[in-house]
Amino acid sequence: MDRLKAMQTFVRIVEANSYTKAAETLDLPRAALTATINKLEAFLGTRLLHRTTRRLSLTPDGADYFKKCLDILEAVEDAESTFRGQNLQRPRGKLRVDLPGAVGRHLVIPRIADFTRAYPEIELMVSMTERVVDLTQEGLDCALRVGELQDSSLVGRRLGNMGFLTCASPWYLAQHGAPHTLDDLPGHRGVLHFSGRTGRVFDWDFMVDGRAVIVPIRGAIAVNEPDAYISCALQGMGLIQAARYQVRDHLASGALVEVLAATPPAPMPISLLYPQGRMASPRLGVFAAWLAELLRSDPDLQA
Repeated sequence: MDRLKAMQTFVRIVEANSYTKAAETLDLPRAALTATINKLEAFLGTRLLHRTTRRLSLTPDGADYFKKCLDILEAVEDAESTFRGQNLQRPRGKLRVDLPGAVGRHLVIPRIADFTRAYPEIELMVSMTERVVDLTQEGLDCALRVGELQDSSLVGRRLGNMGFLTCASPWYLAQHGAPHTLDDLPGHRGVLHFSGRTGRVFDWDFMVDGRAVIVPIRGAIAVNEPDAYISCALQGMGLIQAARYQVRDHLASGALVEVLAATPPAPMPISLLYPQGRMASPRLGVFAAWLAELLRSDPDLQA
């Protein structure tokens, strides 16, 4: 039995809380994982996992062994990266990345060929979602996130700040007039944006003298997808608050017009999330550096 591989398999099963999910992320049949854990438990002389048809749970010995495995695997990765770091131009292997849908479509994917040409031996698996994913359960190496980070065991690396603005179509402004101050907003309607995860409609905020002020606005439609949100504005359905990078082409063409420029919405941080110790991976290291440079080169992401 390869004890290092057995440790890696055990850790992946615990993180995924599922033999099936772990097997998918390791590209192995489920039966192979079961056999590995059976051999590992026999070798150690103790039960590591309680297994039922519904869930997995660690035994007391399993919990202790899991912590030791994390320390050992991180030490191995750190030791190997010391030498592999001398050859970072040739990192290889699979890298699983999750991106917010709009950021992925408009910013990252249009340039992703630059990364794959620079690192042809890295196999990228890119998912694009608007939901909050569990990195460990879904076997992801990293995820790009927009907004303030919640407390978690993950590491967050700030890559930039996304600038926002308020805008509308020329047709809407011709029909309703342009708001010049926040006091004008009660006479306007907006396209509302709600969370697909919680159903909560996002607040409209404006920076006034260095602090965020929330202003309620009525709307005839609410959507939960960024491109649909902008499409509604282009059709003259109301004001929107959107990321600058998403609407800059429409602003340049005149299809949308910025309003209330003196009181823009607050910028939102952009961060790369990854599990503790994972940045020692050369694959993730070069991807994080490439992504940081990509975002740093965009003025609308350095608000």
